[in-house]
Amino acid sequence: MVTDPIADMLTRVRNAMMAKHAQTQMPASKIKLEIARILKDEGYIQDYTSGDVEEKPTLTLSLRYGPAGERVITGIQRVSKSGLRVYRKKDEIPNVLGGLGISIVSTSQGLMTGEESRRRGLGGEVICNVW
Repeated sequence: MVTDPIADMLTRVRNAMMAKHAQTQMPASKIKLEIARILKDEGYIQDYTSGDVEEKPTLTLSLRYGPAGERVITGIQRVSKSGLRVYRKKDEIPNVLGGLGISIVSTSQGLMTGEESRRRGLGGEVICNVW
């Protein structure tokens, strides 16, 4: 049993990128699907699919690499953990690497990037940073 499924997802993505795998699989959940949607919309992964493998919901991420095989995701970091939740107001949401990365924020209107939550005037729990 995994105590922090989001941290497990981020670790699987980080490990697959380091090993230059084409895709990675993990148990699926609604929040993981939303994180995958944001990563795809922002261009960090090629695609994601959700389905059942041996009667268990599974999320498969197709990872993306540059033309020379360089990693698109160079870093991925869990910010808010189960032992220490990190909440930020709309004007306190961090800029990751001066705008080169994204932060994923859980707001009252769902998961979105830090930039989008600032634009909508929403604060929330900072889930992770990706660069």
